[in-house]
Amino acid sequence: MFQKIFRGMCAAAVPCVVLGMVLIVTGCAPEAAAEYAENTVVADGGAGDATLAAAIAAAPTIKVYKSPTCGCCALWVDHMREAGFELDVEDTLDMVGVKMDAGVPLQLQTCHTALVGDYVFEGHIPAEVIARFLAEAPAARGLAVPDMPIGSPGMEFGDRVDPYDVIQFDAEGNTSVYERR
Repeated sequence: MFQKIFRGMCAAAVPCVVLGMVLIVTGCAPEAAAEYAENTVVADGGAGDATLAAAIAAAPTIKVYKSPTCGCCALWVDHMREAGFELDVEDTLDMVGVKMDAGVPLQLQTCHTALVGDYVFEGHIPAEVIARFLAEAPAARGLAVPDMPIGSPGMEFGDRVDPYDVIQFDAEGNTSVYERR
């Protein structure tokens, strides 16, 4: 719901980012942790899982920047660790600065920001999508899942899963749909 309010109130880039960060921090409730634990799905161990596991094992440590008070960010970190990624997590109050330094286009900025090598991962991207992206090593700046969709990792809410796109972006801010979920 706050995405609609956010879009309607933002007329300029700087106030939009500030308002967005306030809404994100207040909208990320630690109470979602119990709901997340009840609805986490574990992979079945098929051949595709072995390929993803190899990609995850080969991945360097991912640096994650998040707000110290954001419950959904902490749940996404748990999701990534459960998938096998090694993470270095840093809590910071300067998420806007992190996103700007990382080159995340304004329209894609959302919750937490993760960095690995020259790649940026913004928001609630599923671990298997990041693993595939790293294995493919495309000529792109990174991936983003804007708007914190219900049902994305860390944003679970019962059985509800809203459709969403994983967006690929380049250093110039050009975007394309990498995957539909």
